[in-house]
Amino acid sequence: MSKKELHPKDYRDVVFSDEAAGFSFLTKSTAKSEETIKWEDGKEYPLVKVQISSASHPFFTGEEKIIDTEGRVDRFKARAAKAAKMKEALENKAKKAAKEAEKKAKAEEK
Repeated sequence: MSKKELHPKDYRDVVFSDEAAGFSFLTKSTAKSEETIKWEDGKEYPLVKVQISSASHPFFTGEEKIIDTEGRVDRFKARAAKAAKMKEALENKAKKAAKEAEKKAKAEEK
């Protein structure tokens, strides 16, 4: 099989339509379709209907919900809170040690 036989020959403009969201877009594709649609530029293009697109997918619409069946989110939040407390405690300890070292240095100067 030669390289010319590998690539599709019918790469053309196609309209993809998400009927549920009322969203359509024109792009290039090799998708086959029996239906056509008249586009905004007055030309007729093959129509491919899709069930989900960026207009209706929860990830893109911001309506994504986290389903937590095993308490993973709660465990993660607890670990994050514990880590924040540990970090704060270490910072306080470092500040205290720095103050003590400063006092010691002043005492040695006298």
